[in-house]
Amino acid sequence: MNKSELIAKIAENADLTKAEAGRALKSFEETVTEAMKNGEKISIVGFGSFETSQRAARTGRNPQTGKEIQIAAATVPKFKAGKTLKDSVN
Repeated sequence: MNKSELIAKIAENADLTKAEAGRALKSFEETVTEAMKNGEKISIVGFGSFETSQRAARTGRNPQTGKEIQIAAATVPKFKAGKTLKDSVN
């Protein structure tokens, strides 16, 4: 399912227009992104939680040349599925 299909499904399920569903999805994305930038954890009970994690700097290899390279430290987003979501998928 791509973004436009998701917006259509949200519109259908919530009895909204596609434009309203699109704005709602965009607002959700922006809110989650901003919270994660600030280091906050977002928990949606039954669905899951969004948070960030620190990845340490490390040495890697260039697969073409085999030469060692330094990979910089990074903050990465993480999603952990909630119990209800896990159970509904299985």
